[in-house]
Amino acid sequence: MYSNFSQNFHDEAFSFQNKTRLPYKKYFNWFNNQKPKDLIKKNLDAHKFFEVSGITFNVYGSNTDKEKLIPFDMIPRIISFKEWQKIERGVTQRVRAINSFLNDIYNNQEIIKADIVPLEIIQNNPAFLSQMIGFTPPHGIYNHISGIDLIKTESSKFYVLEDNVRVPSGVSYMLKNRETMMNLFPDLYGEIGVIDTRVYPRHLSRILNNSSPNRIKSNNRIAVITAGINNSAFFEHAFLADQMGAELVEGEDLRVRDGFLKIRTIYGWEKIDILYRRIDDEFLDPLTFNENSLLGVPGLIDVYRHGKLTIANAPGCGIADDKAIYSYIPKMIKFYLGENSILNNVETYKCANKNELKYVIENISKLVIKEVHGSGGYGMLVGPFASKNEIETFKNKLLKNPHKYIAQPTLCLSTCPTYSKIGLVPRHVDLRPFALLSKDDVYVSPGGLTRVALKKGSLVVNSSQGGGTKDTWVMSK
Repeated sequence: MYSNFSQNFHDEAFSFQNKTRLPYKKYFNWFNNQKPKDLIKKNLDAHKFFEVSGITFNVYGSNTDKEKLIPFDMIPRIISFKEWQKIERGVTQRVRAINSFLNDIYNNQEIIKADIVPLEIIQNNPAFLSQMIGFTPPHGIYNHISGIDLIKTESSKFYVLEDNVRVPSGVSYMLKNRETMMNLFPDLYGEIGVIDTRVYPRHLSRILNNSSPNRIKSNNRIAVITAGINNSAFFEHAFLADQMGAELVEGEDLRVRDGFLKIRTIYGWEKIDILYRRIDDEFLDPLTFNENSLLGVPGLIDVYRHGKLTIANAPGCGIADDKAIYSYIPKMIKFYLGENSILNNVETYKCANKNELKYVIENISKLVIKEVHGSGGYGMLVGPFASKNEIETFKNKLLKNPHKYIAQPTLCLSTCPTYSKIGLVPRHVDLRPFALLSKDDVYVSPGGLTRVALKKGSLVVNSSQGGGTKDTWVMSK
């Protein structure tokens, strides 16, 4: 019998009386008619499919170089069409506001002049690139690709947890999750009515082509630049390049010649028009950023600044990933778009503020503490689950470098049924929809990537911390 941890958590599939919620009814009518031995076999088949497909990731700092399989759960997370419409509108609104902010902050800085965002939070931020000041990318688009992390709480409402616009990752897992489920249960999608996510690479190619600096949008050459096979997301880099018919390159494959970025081909050196970069800002160009970088291309930024190349996402986007900047995004939406936020932020305490730091120190056992530039679940403290020693250690970190941290309430993340050896169990989940922005439109992938904390009671969904993924179904209208 499926049962929730406690009534503190909203379960998306079942009420506390174990009544199936409406979006899940068709699915569980089907599921309850399946033989347990058939489901066990399907679960093993899914694991084999991931292994054969090479759907892996690396964990930085681990003692082994062996890649790990992404844990996959075959019970889908299901979202109603009506609920998805609100998410789609909210994500679209958010990525437009973020792009307006990036355009503003590297040019006129009107939002600072209006005393909405404090100057010091920009000025002292390592993610703010002075090299981008006074420069506008082709068509004014900075964040071509965005991943917006959402959570659902006990009130059954979605909140934005953080924004990812520097080098957002995970979309290949979304696509492979769908492919796996369609291999396992080919007839199920038509029976239940699920919106297709497999068109994402086509939209990505379209958005990138529309961002080209060339007047003619056809026959552009797109390249995906990667740090190589040792990068934690190399599978994704190779997968997306293949899906788009783009070149997969490393820095050593490229040169700046005749004022353009070029790649050597069997026909000689040919021009790259759009560079979908999967390496961080500092490694892009040793002449502009980190002089010791061997991953980028000398002179790349000079080509970019002369309008002969589009880089997606634009260098300098990382300032919008900053978890202190995050707290100002509802005000940005109002400032740039004249609208109220459709999706709410989680309450955030900025430790750089003395009064807020005092509150955080006094209530640290109830809060989640995060590094401003942290990612992957690293460098954080979940107060209610931390030991006294861990809390004291973190207090010292906060007092020593308060500007490096923010704090948020420990939220009651929703749960979804997850397959296990003992049957279905509730596990906490989040959601990362992917949004593609051009000057003409925003495409939001229907559903996105659901990440699931596979350890009982854990609130950390990152794969680097033991989390897995599951397919996300948005019901068709």
